[in-house]
Amino acid sequence: MRRLFPVTDQTATTASGDGAGDVRAGGAEGAPGAVALVGATEAEGAGAARGSDLVDREWSLDELAAAYAYPASVTAPAAGASGGARVPWLRANMVSTLDGAAQHDGKSQPISTAADMRIFGTLRGLADVVVVGAETVRQEGYRPARARAEFAAAREAAGQGPAPAIAIVSASLDLDFSLPLFTSPLVPTLILTGAAAAPGRVATAEKAGARVVTAGDGVGVEPARAVRALADLGFARLLTEGGPRLLGQFVAAGVLDELCLTVSPMLTAGGAQRIAGGPAVAVPQRFALVSLLEEEGFLFGRYQRT
Repeated sequence: MRRLFPVTDQTATTASGDGAGDVRAGGAEGAPGAVALVGATEAEGAGAARGSDLVDREWSLDELAAAYAYPASVTAPAAGASGGARVPWLRANMVSTLDGAAQHDGKSQPISTAADMRIFGTLRGLADVVVVGAETVRQEGYRPARARAEFAAAREAAGQGPAPAIAIVSASLDLDFSLPLFTSPLVPTLILTGAAAAPGRVATAEKAGARVVTAGDGVGVEPARAVRALADLGFARLLTEGGPRLLGQFVAAGVLDELCLTVSPMLTAGGAQRIAGGPAVAVPQRFALVSLLEEEGFLFGRYQRT
């Protein structure tokens, strides 16, 4: 993996010089070839690119975590902690082919890659909660987020639990409550639904161990209410992994702060969904590119709302 953007004077100098970069052995854990990242800013997460970022190599999880760090202003306590809700930050993580397909045969895995999955795991490791649509849970076979030793110390220092909670957006609560999401999560699974949801389904969900959260006055969920409800529970680092309909709702409501988009160098044709669906917004929303990584032709962009 190598960084294509942002480009600093040091990066440009290295690129025009010997091309080898400034790869420094040791790093935080003394691993050969590890690189210490410096100059962190809120906008870039990892900060300015070093010359060594131009070298095509596998980045450590620490480096990826630095590259995708939430803004420093987003400091959420653990769920249920005292101190009140914090201002939330909602980021999305999606993958798309060159011709705009977000899935192939109904799943995102065929258009993904190992580097994409490392970033997927890193984004989960940084999040308080993963927000996902019920249809995506059904199609992708969602499981509870797992605790990862590599992120344990950082999560504890940030006041986070061992793994992010999964929050399912569902109007009908038509879910299989025998799935591991409900029978064996490290953190209780949340279900975001409307106030008019069927009482019987709500009771069934709660009996299965899920925490039902009202985020709308009708049957469905109001995106802005969902974000606020999660923040009120102490979840400020929000991550949504889709699907396209849910992401489209967040976009239309104007509550998406960041998009982490993997562009897969594949063509699929067909009628696959785009990364965001639903009605078009009245005026296109402008996002700024803050980081761009590349590996084996896959581009990993990070865009934030301007």
